[in-house]
Amino acid sequence: MEFKNPLHVGAPNIGDREQFHALADQMFDRRWLTNHGELVLQFENELKDYLGVQHCIVMCNGTLALEIAIRALGLTGEVILPALTFVATAHALQWQGITPVFCDVDPQTLCLDPAEVERCISPRTTGILGVHIYGQGCDVKGLQAVADTHQLKLLFDAAHAFGNTHHGEKIGNFGECEVFSFHATKFFNSFEGGAVVTTNDALAEKIRLMQNFGFADADRVEHIGTNGKMTEVCAAMGLTNLQVIDRFREINGENHTAYAQGLAEIEGLRLLHGPDGSPDWAAANKQYVVAEVSSAYPLSRDELMHRLQAENVLARRYFWPGCHRMEPYISLQPDVGKRLPITEAVLAGILLLPTGSAVSPRMIERLVALIKQWAL
Repeated sequence: MEFKNPLHVGAPNIGDREQFHALADQMFDRRWLTNHGELVLQFENELKDYLGVQHCIVMCNGTLALEIAIRALGLTGEVILPALTFVATAHALQWQGITPVFCDVDPQTLCLDPAEVERCISPRTTGILGVHIYGQGCDVKGLQAVADTHQLKLLFDAAHAFGNTHHGEKIGNFGECEVFSFHATKFFNSFEGGAVVTTNDALAEKIRLMQNFGFADADRVEHIGTNGKMTEVCAAMGLTNLQVIDRFREINGENHTAYAQGLAEIEGLRLLHGPDGSPDWAAANKQYVVAEVSSAYPLSRDELMHRLQAENVLARRYFWPGCHRMEPYISLQPDVGKRLPITEAVLAGILLLPTGSAVSPRMIERLVALIKQWAL
């Protein structure tokens, strides 16, 4: 094998271990492991400052954070979202008896197309759930205009976009609320975790109740709720990684440049990225290196993926085949793919390549050499 150790898409970024151990020792000394301890409160405050948001409620994971946000907004009936996303986005709706209505995406951003959203609205529609796919910001203004016209709630799955900006404003400040994931595979992780951020005071208060069984204080329950609380050890990891997040961003930027330069002359392969010269793209976390494999390359996307995997390069087809072709959605809506031509075309050629602090430019150079060799 070309690579002794596997190269993963989403290998965890890990900050200073001594700092993490010091924070964990504080946790043990206090004998406070969960239930809104000091580290969780500190983590929320530091995230608020970093994202420039008014409210940040950290959670045990991003999926439950999204479910709670959906319930707190009172969404019912149908909610419009892209099929080009991780299946948890759709599950967070279906799990609560809400029908996900899959909508096509803009061919440039790969995010929801507001014009297509307009066509998907029915009398049962209560909300729009945008996804900042691969960290690329949605057309926030366009989606908000549709939401306002039809009196719909707008929220965002921002799992890929932590620290990114849209027209110079930090993602996290749009819609009714935005939801982040801090899963280990994300650019920024807290082992497991997530957060809901919002500028809406009443919504933030409601979400805080709902993530802690509805308790308003030690003996008073004011709302139905569940257990969405983050543990202290996860907050310790989040605080540790937040201190070096700029370095993680630099590494991803260097890796993306190495891929772009190495793959530039290979016919049939191109990297998808934000607009050249865009300040938003320049500052993006570049969590994913997204390659598009066309028919001009000698191998199909899947053939290339399998060859890379045989060399211990664990490239992925995120998010093939699309939520609409997974269960239970393919059985409930078998023909929905017919109205998603752009989504289908994108998913047929997407291949994500390893990046992050576990991957070096030297490794990328060797990986690109393999891809070039197979192109001959």
